Amino acid sequence: MPNTKQTCSALVRRVGYDPGRTKEAARSLTESGLLPSGAPGLSPELTPQHVATLMLGAALDVPLRAVADTVRSYRALRLEGVPQGAPAAISGTAGDELDVMAEIAATGSPEEISRWAKGTVSVVSTWPEVAFTSVGRTHRFSTGEPGRWQAYGHRKSVEINNSAFIDVITDLFSKD
Repeated sequence: MPNTKQTCSALVRRVGYDPGRTKEAARSLTESGLLPSGAPGLSPELTPQHVATLMLGAALDVPLRAVADTVRSYRALRLEGVPQGAPAAISGTAGDELDVMAEIAATGSPEEISRWAKGTVSVVSTWPEVAFTSVGRTHRFSTGEPGRWQAYGHRKSVEINNSAFIDVITDLFSKD
């Protein structure tokens, strides 16, 4: 299992994140309990889902003091138009989608990985939204507030190529 330092290095190398920002986002997420902290003399061991959480945290354009709370709220975003309390079959969250993508990258078949690798993840910082795009379809996880474009101006986002994220997971969790 990789530690936090190895994960930050892989995200910087493969996704292109700023090294300092990634390290500080990891520190913020560790201090808030979203990433494991390890023990005295032992580095924390991260799962693919922790890597997905760090990827999201480093993509957010928020002050470092707000990274952990913002990651929590972004992971809890629901599909656009799905109300709170909807049946479990349709009430997944952006965090669930990230976790599934990370697990498929770590343990999925080559066909599953290939299907996921063709898309992108857009993390919007001007309002809470995470959009997963692949093979002509987009799943938007947002607060579902109509009129956000008109009221808040431009859409500022970071797009992450799924194949780069899959490469990070492969680098960190390959058994070779």
